[in-house]
Amino acid sequence: MYKIWHSFWKHTLPDLAKEIFDVFFLLFKLTLPVIIVVKILEEMGAIPYISALLEPLMLLVGLPENMGIVWTTTMITNIYGGMLIFFQMADDQVLTVAQVTVLGTMMLIAHGLPVEIRITQQAGVRLVTALALRMGCALVLGMILHHIYSWGNWLQQPVELLWQPPAQTDDSLLTWIISQVKSFAMILVIIAVLLSLLRLLRWLHIERLMIWLLRPVLKLLGISPKATSLTIIGITLGLSFGGGLLIREARSGNIDPEDCFSALCLLGLCHSIIEDTLLIMTLGADLSGILWARLAFSLIFIAIMTRLLKLCSSEFKYRYFMHNVAKSAALNGGSGAR
Repeated sequence: MYKIWHSFWKHTLPDLAKEIFDVFFLLFKLTLPVIIVVKILEEMGAIPYISALLEPLMLLVGLPENMGIVWTTTMITNIYGGMLIFFQMADDQVLTVAQVTVLGTMMLIAHGLPVEIRITQQAGVRLVTALALRMGCALVLGMILHHIYSWGNWLQQPVELLWQPPAQTDDSLLTWIISQVKSFAMILVIIAVLLSLLRLLRWLHIERLMIWLLRPVLKLLGISPKATSLTIIGITLGLSFGGGLLIREARSGNIDPEDCFSALCLLGLCHSIIEDTLLIMTLGADLSGILWARLAFSLIFIAIMTRLLKLCSSEFKYRYFMHNVAKSAALNGGSGAR
């Protein structure tokens, strides 16, 4: 027993602390510049101009044009930012449950793009591919849901908000800085807990059980079981909180770049499946779209995508869709893909 505790305090704990710091610092240096640029765009009033470009697309999914600013804000900032805009417009805009479900589903697929796409880019997905995947699939699924709900005349009753936040009275720069510091502190805590839990699961051999349970699903999707840990992290924590861990897994070299690419595409469409889904439910959205349709669409899309990718040459895939971050990290002394 003494040897176990001595080994824990002498080796395991310092190694774990270093691992936590490395993962957090990697995520911090990637996301901080993006967060600052997004804040500058907000202060310059650029979001309404960007949303004007998306307003015609709202008609394709059965939404009023002014809902474009809700989706734009969500994509540029995060789900919370989009929700605040939605609640501000709720008193002047009567929407059906079907419309809010469509909007909520699109918000869940495409949100926080500056930060999340930067993370997936560092983990092996080309920037343009990641952007097209998130926005394109959000629009496609939005159109599918709109036509299904319209055809069946389902969820056409006016939406009832489950919750509405109090009006924000302090939007000063200091308040924003404090909010970001709290967010990073929360990310650090989550990373510490998750890495500790992953080590415990590995020590108890439960990780092997999780890989065995997910093996049939991953096989159906055409993804190697080696990507199980990466997939679990993304589905439960999301890309922002789990980003550092996802990049580390991709750079480890333990996962084939094509499996890593497929897993990241799956996570781009369906991540943080518990927390984000509950958030969108407060808008009055129905689970049929924001959970079940999104999950089914993601699985079907990735299953088809992985099979089509196998028909492409390696040169074509690495030129347009992915890059080998493990190889790049080795060549650049651990700095990763650019």
